[in-house]
Amino acid sequence: MQRGRRSKELALISVPAISRKENLHSIYAMLIAVMMFSFMDTTMKLLSATYPATQVTALRALSSLPLLCAYVWYRGAFGGILKVRWSMHCFRAVLGIAMLTTFAYGLKALSLAEAYSIFFIAPALITALSVFVLKERVAAGQWVAIVVGLVGVLVVLRPEGSGFLTLGGLAILAAAACYAVSAITARLLARTDSTESMMFWLLTLMAAGAVVLAWPAWVPVRAADGWVLLALALSGFFGQLAITKAFSTGRASIVAPFEYTALAWGVAIDWLLWQALPDGYTLLGAGIIIASGIYLVRRESVHKESEHP
Repeated sequence: MQRGRRSKELALISVPAISRKENLHSIYAMLIAVMMFSFMDTTMKLLSATYPATQVTALRALSSLPLLCAYVWYRGAFGGILKVRWSMHCFRAVLGIAMLTTFAYGLKALSLAEAYSIFFIAPALITALSVFVLKERVAAGQWVAIVVGLVGVLVVLRPEGSGFLTLGGLAILAAAACYAVSAITARLLARTDSTESMMFWLLTLMAAGAVVLAWPAWVPVRAADGWVLLALALSGFFGQLAITKAFSTGRASIVAPFEYTALAWGVAIDWLLWQALPDGYTLLGAGIIIASGIYLVRRESVHKESEHP
């Protein structure tokens, strides 16, 4: 899921006095973003059946890079594009490559609904990491929610043993962990670097690094997959714009829970393309994880509002 949700990483700023109309528009933007990212993940799953996971990562970055360059140029942000904290950007690129590669690998074995259910643990991981990296204080209730979320992941990974700790499930869990660390890194970078430079260098460095890793086992891209790559580029780019709009104009506590509508898209796409439906364990685990995530988002909102009356 690029879980490209990079602007979400940057949208952790309190937005005062937001009108109900603005929040409603932000919710619409988030719903569009989730739809776009679901389409993007579908194209990645289709590509992962033919190409190695590292090559899927390279294709993801390369396909969207021209659109991103056009956007950065339109914003007039190329002027200060070199004045950045290079070590942090390189670290985020490594995390991005690891995240997309493990996510693409996991999609080979799991349905979209299963992958999304496990990936939803990311907000809990971000909250936990904020204690150690950002020195934020996490209340006892938040720690309980984190543990509950982890329990939900174990439920999705099949407690009866037949599918417990599968490589695909562990790969998605690793992708969520990389996303969480990347989100924390983005918080630190946002203090000095612009959003445009963060988006540009993340995708550029990811493209370069993924191509180097994938080159020894590179599979020639089939002409028949051209439409898939086009859909990958467009869905990723417009999803990025929509999520930027969602978090820049609406309250995170109101907008963020709508990201969980990805599960509905995952179920629908799984059924339409692969005639697969999630089982009871996946739905139960997803419900547990989503409940813990919504609590953490709401708890963060209360904390922010107490800091900024």
